[in-house]
Formats: sequence, C-alpha cells, structure tokens
Amino acid sequence: MTVKDIFETMDYGPAPESTSEAMAWIAKYDGRFGQFIDGEFTPHHDGFESRNPATGDILALVTQASSGDVDAAVTAATKAQKKWARTSGHERAKVLYAIARLLQKHSRLFAVLETMDNGKPIRESRDIDIPLVQRHFYYHAGMAQLMESELPDAEPIGVCGQIIPWNFPLLMLAWKIAPAIATGNACVLKPAEYTSLTALLFAEICVQAGLPKGVVNIVTGNGAVGEMIVTHEGIDKIAFTGSTAVGRRIREATAGSGKALTLELGGKSPYIVFEDADIDSAIEGLVDAIWFNQGQVCCAGSRLLVQEGIAEEFYAKLKARMDGLLMGDPLDKCIDIGALVDPVQHATVTKMVAKGGHEGEVYHAKCKLPNQGCYYPPTLITGLHSAAYLMQEEIFGPVLVSTTFRTPAEAVQLANNTRYGLAASVWSENVNLALDIAPKLVAGIVWVNATNLFDAAAGFGGVRESGFGREGGWEGLSAYTRPKIASKPLHPIMPVAAPKDAQITGLDRTAKMYIGGKQARPDSGYSTAIWSPKGKLLGHVGQGSRKDIRNAVEAAHGAKGWGKTTGHLRAQILYYIAENLSARGDEFAHRLNQMSGKTGGRKEVDATLSRLFTYAAWADKYDGQAHGVPIRGIALAMKEPVGVIGALCPDEAPLLGLISVMAPAIAMGNTCVLAASQAAPLAATDFYQVLETSDVPAGVVNILTGDHADLAGPMAGHLDVDAVWSFSSTDLSALIEAQSAGNLKRTWVNNAHARDWFGKDGEGREFLQQATEVKNIWVPYGE
Repeated sequence: MTVKDIFETMDYGPAPESTSEAMAWIAKYDGRFGQFIDGEFTPHHDGFESRNPATGDILALVTQASSGDVDAAVTAATKAQKKWARTSGHERAKVLYAIARLLQKHSRLFAVLETMDNGKPIRESRDIDIPLVQRHFYYHAGMAQLMESELPDAEPIGVCGQIIPWNFPLLMLAWKIAPAIATGNACVLKPAEYTSLTALLFAEICVQAGLPKGVVNIVTGNGAVGEMIVTHEGIDKIAFTGSTAVGRRIREATAGSGKALTLELGGKSPYIVFEDADIDSAIEGLVDAIWFNQGQVCCAGSRLLVQEGIAEEFYAKLKARMDGLLMGDPLDKCIDIGALVDPVQHATVTKMVAKGGHEGEVYHAKCKLPNQGCYYPPTLITGLHSAAYLMQEEIFGPVLVSTTFRTPAEAVQLANNTRYGLAASVWSENVNLALDIAPKLVAGIVWVNATNLFDAAAGFGGVRESGFGREGGWEGLSAYTRPKIASKPLHPIMPVAAPKDAQITGLDRTAKMYIGGKQARPDSGYSTAIWSPKGKLLGHVGQGSRKDIRNAVEAAHGAKGWGKTTGHLRAQILYYIAENLSARGDEFAHRLNQMSGKTGGRKEVDATLSRLFTYAAWADKYDGQAHGVPIRGIALAMKEPVGVIGALCPDEAPLLGLISVMAPAIAMGNTCVLAASQAAPLAATDFYQVLETSDVPAGVVNILTGDHADLAGPMAGHLDVDAVWSFSSTDLSALIEAQSAGNLKRTWVNNAHARDWFGKDGEGREFLQQATEVKNIWVPYGE
C-alpha cells in the first residue's frame, strides 16, 4: 500500500499491544489459580477455563469455590473486619491511597489482562476502565479520611458479599470494594466466571499495599458460588451488579435475613435526539452509547428516539458511520469494536435479533468480521413500535433499536415506557429544552449532550427494575454504612381484647378509612372494636383489605402533582397541619390516654407537633449537590421524591409514629398510603379530620386501618407502589422484602427491632434519604 492509497482510504494500519507481561504474570502461577482468602492464594483445584473471547485460546484454569472456601472467606472477613473498623480513617486512607498508586504503576498490565479476558478493545480498557478504577480508590481514600468528621453518626455494616458481572470486571470491583473498605467493612467478592483474572491480580495489589489479611477475599466460580455468598449467615450486606432476573432472586433469597442490599441491574436506556441537535455530535455520542464495550453495558443507549423531522437524515448518517467502524483483535489499538465476552452471549444476541428483528428493518454494518472469535456486527433496527419485543428487552450486545417521535411530550412518554430506569441521554442545542426534559425522565442518571460519563464523585444507579442504591459519591456511602442506633427487640403490640364486662356509653362511633381525600368504608365490610384497657368501647374501625390498598394507591397516583410543588409550599402545609393539630391537642391527648390507659398523651402530642415542624423545616432545605467531576461541566445530584410510599406505622406511638412516617414522605414530595397503628388506630382516624382542614390535596395522604399482617403482603406486592416502610410491632420484614421483588421496589423494614420515636432516632436525615431518590444530571459546557 502506497502513501497515496493510505490517504485515499484513510485505513488504519495494525497497532497490536504486547501480551508478554500479562502472559508472564499468568505463567507465574503456572496458569492455575486458587482462591484469595485471608491474604493468601489457596492451591488450585477443580474448576473451569478462562478463555480469550477474541481467539478462543485458554488463558488460565480458575478454581470453582466450594462451600468450604466461602465459609473460610467469610470467617477471615469477620475476623478482620472488627479490627479494620477500629482502625482510624487516616490509616484506612493510607491503604486506599497505596492501592490507587499501585494500580497506576501497573496500569498497562491491568489493561492488557482485562482486554485478553473480556474482549473489549484495549483503548477502552487503557483509557477508560483502568483510569476510573484508580479514580475510585483515590476518591474513597479521601472518604476514609473524612468519615470520622463528616459521618460521625455512621458505622460500617460488617462483612459485605459482593457479586460483580463480566462486562467491566475491574471497574465493578472498584465500585464495590473501594467504598466498602474505606468505611471499615470487609469484603468477600466473587468476580464473574468468564472474567476472574484482573480480580486475582488485584488481590496481589492488596498485599503489596499493606491491606490487612482478610479485609478483602476473592472467591471464584459460577452462579452457585454467588448463591452461597447471598445465603451465608455470616454476610451482613449484599451488593450485586448483574441481570434483573438474578437481582429479583437475590431480593427473594435475602428477604427477612436482615442483610442490607443494593442492586445495580439491567437497563434499556433511551437516547433522545431532538431536531435542533448537532447531528454529527449526536451520532458520535451514539457510537459510544451503544457500541462501547460491544453494547455490553447496563446503561447503554440502546433505544434511539429521534425526532421525525430529522429521522431520515440521521439514519443515513448513522449507517454510514456504522460502516466505518473497525472490528477485530481487541488488542489492536485501532479497533473500535472487539469480541463479545463468550459464545453463550453471542448466541443470546443472535437469538434475540432473530426473534424480534422482523418487527422492524434490520441493518447490519458493512464491517469486516474476523474469521474467529465471538464477533457480532453493529446492528440498527428501525421502524419499531414502542411495545416491540426488542424495544422492551435488554439485548446486551451491539444492537441499537429505534423509533421516532414528534413532540417533547411524546419523547418523554416513549422514554419512560419501560420497566427499567437506569440512564438516559438527551441531545439538543436548546439547553432549556434539555433541562426541561431531564427531570421528567424516570432514570437514575441523565446525560445532556453526552453519554457514558462516569466518576467516583457522582453516584451511579437506577430506579424501577434497574435496582436501588447508588455507587459513588456521598450518596454511595450510605450503601456501606448504617446509622448508629441503639435498638432493642420489638414485641407484638395487639389491640386490647374485648372485656367480659364491657362499658358501652354514648352513640355508636365507627371510624372510616381516608382515601383520596374522602372518608371511605372498608371494602371488606368488616369492622373491629377498639377497647380501652379499662374495658370501655372507644369505637370501631374497618378491616382493610387488598381492594382498599388498590383504591388508596390509585388515589396516591392521582396526586402525583404533589411532587412538582415547591418545597416552600409543602413546608407551609406541614406548618398548617401542626397549627390545626395544636388547636385540638387536648382532645388528641385524651384519646391517646384512653387507648393506652396511661397519662402520656400530652407528651406524645407535643412531640408530634415538634416533628411536624422538623419536616416543615426540611421541606425546602434538603438540597442536592453539584458534584466536582473532572470534566468541563457539572453533575447535578437532584433529590427527587420516590413516588408512592406504603408504610406500616408504629404500634407503640399511634400518633407520633404516624406523623414520623407521613411527614418526611410528603415533605419530600411523595404521596403515601399509611396503615395506622393496629393496636390504637383511632388517633389516625381522628387525625384525618385535621388533614381535611389543612389544605392537603386529595390523595397525598391515605390512611387505612386493619391488621398489618393482612395489609403488608398486598402493599408490598403492589406494582404501582414505589417503596414500602414497616415499623409494625408484628415482624413482617420477610414478607415485605419477598413481595417487593415483583417490581424491585425499595424497602425499609425494622426486622423486629424497636426505635425510640421520642428521641433523635425517630427523625432526621435517615428518613429523608429513604424518602428521596438521587438523580445525577450531567451537563457539559463550553464549545
């Protein structure tokens, strides 16, 4: 080829990366790896092959962990964690800093080994993955240093079981391990079966950095090993990144165990291009959105929504760009697209396109495919309707599906027409339009005129069936810490039984439920008598049922406009509720004394008034953040309402408990369905009279009565409820967490432990965190 030929074709010549050092490292272990437990590698025994997906060559033999290996790893972590937690933040920071520096010193080795094991292009491993890994350990070294001063009321959770996928093996390890050890936890991590090698190389780095033995343990194997970790009694927290189907099984398996849980799951992220967008820039962004890492990215922009006026031009330019993508040896620095991770994944992508491609027009890029390896061509499928199979299902490969829209409102509807909610991209030269659309998208991350921007300072995570919890940033630390709360076991508090000699005086009084701003009879047609400890009939309340929950949730959804009101307005209404409650304070105190047989009613009313003032104060002050990310731009961490929150209110504090749950929820813009104290519900049914006179919009607060055991299952299983809280004296934690798996809603349960509702543990930031989601909106600026 002459110089003239090169300039005419602009073809790249090969620029292969050497594998000699990576192969030498593998050879150091004779190509056979055991587990990394308590600071040492165990001998290799029966396991599986780790192959290069680009060539099919065997790289190493990796051990399949046994239950004994997992037990040993958990034991080592448990022993090490207590001492590591007592280590000062500064000492932990020094170790994380050492890990970050060692990752920099060996960055090329990690990048080459990652590409060999995973199949992604070396330029992605070298320029994106490994620098981000280093960034996470640097960032969390700082978090370790600051934890004692900035999070004085937080403590580590304990031993963290961490299960990571094969698409970003080392980066996912960093997302999990860095915050965990920074905050004083110990880890038992399982890398994906296909891609274990960089995790084992990282184990060496931990030893060189002086990390105490047992703080990080790495066990390898297939899904059975992950299941051992999830169900192990010695694990205090599970962090999982992977498919939604497996995440749902983990939610069910951990239900009632008391284990903390974060899930970062699948996605079907919209990539929205408006007609005023810079088309060429949007196409380049789209290449990174869907063909980065061969489309094997949970937040890949795999659903292209393009405005009708530019669709024809956009598709033509996109197809031309696709035809110019280079496929081949991932170790060639000129390559754009490497190999899928394994023949199994290649077969999955092929099967899905064959199943759903006929619903649209399929275009395969005219790229030259290598003769061997797991390669799949960049693919565009246009003309799909929003309910098409490939528009709804995550493909996890280099396949882009597309449809068109006419108006911004239609774009939002199409973007949100998915069960996922991980990420979204918005392209428009009109920043007002972009920033109008971003808050309306149901997603944990939104990129404006950009895509796939990540940083340790900005939390990553989704909503809906994309999981819950965040990784990175201040918000990510809550996944690995818990409040320092002194709790004691909570015993069931049941209604007073009917006396032998009943005192029945005055007119019959049957309190209704409160649904959609109106008093409503129970659908069941049953009622329960409420007696005082002295044998006096105080009234009757309805027995709530599944249909009452259905009606209340429907009313709560009808009041979603509450979340768009200002914090100032919500604060005014909370103050007004307190004002109206105060005017009837003596009446409520008397009612509480009647139900309890004690004299603490006035104290509870006063505490309730204070709590209303607390959350009125917070309504316009629980602000988001502007993250200092290393780009010419800003990442805005916006606090958004969770949505519809269902809650089982405390039995031991009938009025104060109800308000302690309701007030933070509505202060943050949520609507709620509250199951009143089952032991003393009349305080709640009296309270809705206060709501009726306090300008609370219909449906914002809905109050049900009845047995918590009857209400918990339908509430947690309802697919239009976004979160469920339980402070019931009946231990319903296992039931709620298991039922929540249907739509993977957030849960906050007490695991049969009491909370001091009159003290500082009954209010504060923990409640506000549970009542909000964090959406990070990335906005680059400049020319």
